[in-house]
Amino acid sequence: MQMTLSFLGAAQEVTGSCHLLDISGRQVLLDCGLIQGGKLDALRNHEPFLFEPTEIHAVVLSHAHIDHSGRLPLLVKSGFTGPIYTHKATVELCEVMLRDAAMLQVRDVERLNKKRVKMELPPLEPLFDEEDVALVIKQFVALDYGQSVQVAPQLTACLSDAGHILGSAVVELWLGEGSERKKLVFSGDLGRAGMPILDDPTLIDDADLVLMESTYGDRLHRSWDDTLAELRAIFAKTIKESRGNILLPAFSVGRAQELLYLFHLYAKEWALSNWRICLDSPMAIKATQIYVANYQLMDEDFKRFTRLSPGKHPLLSNVDFIDSTQESMELNEIHQGLIIIAGSGMCNGGRIRSHLEHNLANPQSDVIICGFQALGTPGRLLVDGAESLTIHGRDIPVKAKIHTVGGLSAHADQAELIHWYRHFKHTPPLILIHGEREAQERLKAELVPEGSQSPHVVIAERGDTLDLTALPELVWLLDRD
Repeated sequence: MQMTLSFLGAAQEVTGSCHLLDISGRQVLLDCGLIQGGKLDALRNHEPFLFEPTEIHAVVLSHAHIDHSGRLPLLVKSGFTGPIYTHKATVELCEVMLRDAAMLQVRDVERLNKKRVKMELPPLEPLFDEEDVALVIKQFVALDYGQSVQVAPQLTACLSDAGHILGSAVVELWLGEGSERKKLVFSGDLGRAGMPILDDPTLIDDADLVLMESTYGDRLHRSWDDTLAELRAIFAKTIKESRGNILLPAFSVGRAQELLYLFHLYAKEWALSNWRICLDSPMAIKATQIYVANYQLMDEDFKRFTRLSPGKHPLLSNVDFIDSTQESMELNEIHQGLIIIAGSGMCNGGRIRSHLEHNLANPQSDVIICGFQALGTPGRLLVDGAESLTIHGRDIPVKAKIHTVGGLSAHADQAELIHWYRHFKHTPPLILIHGEREAQERLKAELVPEGSQSPHVVIAERGDTLDLTALPELVWLLDRD
């Protein structure tokens, strides 16, 4: 019997999650995500898939974030007609996120084509459009946590809560039959224990092979108490000076809702009553409503918070929802007293770009970076101390105060990743995915002490193919350097 696993994305990089299982000729994808970063990274999304889309039997999707789901419309456009198995909340979020991604694809190509006409170049086509997204939505198969499903002959899957965003899943997979049966566990993106709104990541007992994300494999996040103190200090200082705005680039799903929750809980303590809090993101507004509607999936505190609010939910009551483009533009005429939460979280698109354009040069304004920033993104440039940022063709000097609040991250840090992995019995082989090489090397060094000859921890390389029938030995079908 043939059983292989190929690593086709998020290998020594954080975005573009995509892994291919082949069980005796039946091919199943784990995730199919967009590559994010700079312009060159975005162009890679137009490259052909490293497999034939018409031969894919099914997809198992870990969660809704675009770096995990964003190439599904292209997959369908290229001929994939099979089922896409994922959590039911992920189906709801993907409908919002993929439609938004399609709109951005079309808009960006229209803008590029205006320039190409002037250069007498042929027009480009968007990667996908809303018609492709509509087909994807029809192919979703919605699952509950703990529900087993036969994805393909001799392949069964079950989802458990990963604690990363609403509907995020750790995927358990059983491959083969009898003595050849193997169990693979795919972490998806792991959340953190003790964070607001979501339950803690599920710990899994056994596996023959573990694929684990490593986004923050090289660092420890601040404690939750220290993070709250840091945010309190930022707001206290800015409120005291009262001469600028506070911008929070935020992922529309997960981070935006967490910030709204904190602003409700600590409105009095952080003296926010004189500030106007704006959620300037149509997608984040829709996602917030989906979060409220799925409160049964949240932690006990959020459930209690919701049950005590039979009318308008508090998460929706202390903020102005900025839906139209005109309303968003009007915010740029206000130079103090605003707290603006807007996408994108890495500052490489969305309405936050316009707000940065109008606020970065003001030394009285603050920008709070509270999520992972991929290499090549404007957010990463800000974190790394850039003196200026090019926005809409203009060089904007960075005079605003830039704060990096790592404690708000929805990704497990090094210690939390190690804790999650070490819960497995009998130390199964571990493949590190979804991380930059340096972070992965640091995590591997912690898992495999210096001098140890353990073969169990390997950093995936793009194009690697592993023979799953040989587990627990790691046997690669192509020589690795």
